[in-house]
Amino acid sequence: MGIRKKTNKNPPVLSHEFVIQNHADIVSCVAMVFLLGLMFEVTSKFAVLFITVQYNVTISTNEGPEETAVNHFHHGIKDLATVFFYMLVAIIMHAIIQEYVLDKINRKKHFSKTKHSKFNESGQLSAFYLFSFAWGTNILLSENFLSNPIALWEGYPHTLMPFQMKFFYICQMGYWLHSLPELYFQKAKKEDIPRQLVYIFLYLVHIAGAYILNLNRLGLILLVLHYFVELLFHVSRLVYFSNENRQMGFTIWAVLFVIGRLLTLSLSVLTVGFGLSTAENQGFDLAAGNFNIFFVRMTVLSAICLTQAFMMWKFINFQLRRWREHAEVQTLKKKQAPAKSKSKKDKANGVNGVSSHGADSPRSRKEKSS
Repeated sequence: MGIRKKTNKNPPVLSHEFVIQNHADIVSCVAMVFLLGLMFEVTSKFAVLFITVQYNVTISTNEGPEETAVNHFHHGIKDLATVFFYMLVAIIMHAIIQEYVLDKINRKKHFSKTKHSKFNESGQLSAFYLFSFAWGTNILLSENFLSNPIALWEGYPHTLMPFQMKFFYICQMGYWLHSLPELYFQKAKKEDIPRQLVYIFLYLVHIAGAYILNLNRLGLILLVLHYFVELLFHVSRLVYFSNENRQMGFTIWAVLFVIGRLLTLSLSVLTVGFGLSTAENQGFDLAAGNFNIFFVRMTVLSAICLTQAFMMWKFINFQLRRWREHAEVQTLKKKQAPAKSKSKKDKANGVNGVSSHGADSPRSRKEKSS
């Protein structure tokens, strides 16, 4: 992200600078239009499509003496409208965190341009990863997916989701879609745009893929695992910016990153390669949401394996670059140490020479006068 310079000059209305400076207010007004639509009967049916979670299914259960109704949800084309609205919410939250938290810290720390950009990126992603990790962990615990891993593939297709899980996926897709206009709003550098587009595309493909293919349980546990590792990295980078001597977090992150990749591959192979391949409900049925055929399973596994390999390749390059930079710093320190000691000795010899030969003692001055 580039540095946004605040000026007292008012840019022309609807110019690029005007939109960038006031994008949060503009998006807030658009979101308010949908909220105001709920107040009128004519527009409420249209506004509800954007604000509330769609495709509600009520299931009656006979647990206990009384019959209780439980609400579940499935996905559909109307979810695009809901994702769009929560993309607007993500843009507003992004601007709030940037203006009231990150910009204030930047003004106190006086970071360089490079550190300023990385600090903003890590600050935004740390807040998102922390929120998503806590929310996803709560869903996993409430649905008992961690204590019963067989539930990851048992009863597939998992077309019905509890409200929290569906809303979690809606917010995830809304957040990563909001990252696309943020490249423009934050004046991202041209050399950073390809890198950011790649990881935004990977997030959207994997999250939307798990959501559409009804692999929402596997997708949820893999997202929680991945977000925890990424949270540790960005928190470590924030700590490093405050004090460059604190690099222990990167070491812990490096270990957990490798473990996270292994766990991701293991859970994916276990669920898709073994669990779904031996499930009773085999076949392709678009209406029922069943995609349990060999081609889809291999496509899903290939996508996950290629993504993990790509991430490991980037990780290895990152570690090699860090070690190379560390080695260069150490060699410079070793070269500077002898040079400093030599200069100190030369200065000491010069002082001794001046004191012994350069200055005349009282006795020598008498001899010279005589």
